[in-house]
Amino acid sequence: MGQAFLAYMAVVSIVLLIMMGMDKSKAKKHEWRIAERTLFTLAIAGGAVGGVLGMYLFRHKTRHNSFAFGFPLLAVIQVFIIVQIW
Repeated sequence: MGQAFLAYMAVVSIVLLIMMGMDKSKAKKHEWRIAERTLFTLAIAGGAVGGVLGMYLFRHKTRHNSFAFGFPLLAVIQVFIIVQIW
């Protein structure tokens, strides 16, 4: 159970990390963006660690309070859950 959950969280985190990079690229080009709701949905679904990495790796959404506080808070909760399951 623990390994499957960890694998799931890793996959969702990688997907969100990639999407954060794609959204930053689209923002620079003034193209149609990925909805913030989509990014938050993936973070809530287990990808918050990837979201936090994406925020700082791509310098994206770091000035939005909902992201700057929400993603790290979700990441802490998700890491805590992983530690408890493991």
